[in-house]
Amino acid sequence: MTSHDEQVNQQFGQVAAAYLTSKAHAQGADLEALSALTLGHADASVLDLGCGAGHVSFAVAPNVAKVTAYDLSEEMLVVVAKEAVQRGLSNLKTHQGVVEALPFASASFDFVLTRFSAHHWSDLPKALSEMRRVLKPGGSIVVIDVIAPDVPLIDTHLQCIELLRDVSHVRNYAYAEWQRQLEQAGFRIDASDKWKLPLNFDAWVTRMRTPLDRVAVIRGLLRGAPQEVRSYLTLQEDDSFAIDVAMFRTSIT
Repeated sequence: MTSHDEQVNQQFGQVAAAYLTSKAHAQGADLEALSALTLGHADASVLDLGCGAGHVSFAVAPNVAKVTAYDLSEEMLVVVAKEAVQRGLSNLKTHQGVVEALPFASASFDFVLTRFSAHHWSDLPKALSEMRRVLKPGGSIVVIDVIAPDVPLIDTHLQCIELLRDVSHVRNYAYAEWQRQLEQAGFRIDASDKWKLPLNFDAWVTRMRTPLDRVAVIRGLLRGAPQEVRSYLTLQEDDSFAIDVAMFRTSIT
């Protein structure tokens, strides 16, 4: 049997290059916000958790002393390292591992950042505990991820299409769930924001190389969904839709 971590590694190893050029991942006001957050911290050390193709790392590296791009997928990290060289970011290094057991000393980083990764983590409380452990006193943690709707009917549909598209998906957590999990992990939420992220359906499934039989099931679920679901997703004729994303900036309580 394949473990969850092995599924994540397999899924993202084969699509690493596609995530580097993905518009949904390579751009956004949230990346600009992360860059702005690290301005004026030239001596800072940053940990980019679940770095994927490295867009957070690339956004903040010019502002700080050191960035560690951390991911489970070795292939993703190869893409990040190659792109860092292309961009002349000599202060960016990669490290492979799981988020639930970070191989870093306590109080190692001024900033711990994660974007569009937490919905793949098998043990969110343990990961948050590790993030808190490696953060320096006075440091900041920023979490950016897709969030689930509060309505069970809509939540079920969203989680279902996410899993069909990507078998390594664990869960999109609701806004209130994130607040509770962060507070229980010992964080104070200093600022938060929420916005809609449009997704082109064809690009969304192609990027993950979703098998065609599963693509057909996803289309069937979307087209047969009740009006409440269709309205929430702002479903388009070509099956493109929009999801909610949230950003939480926190510090240790």
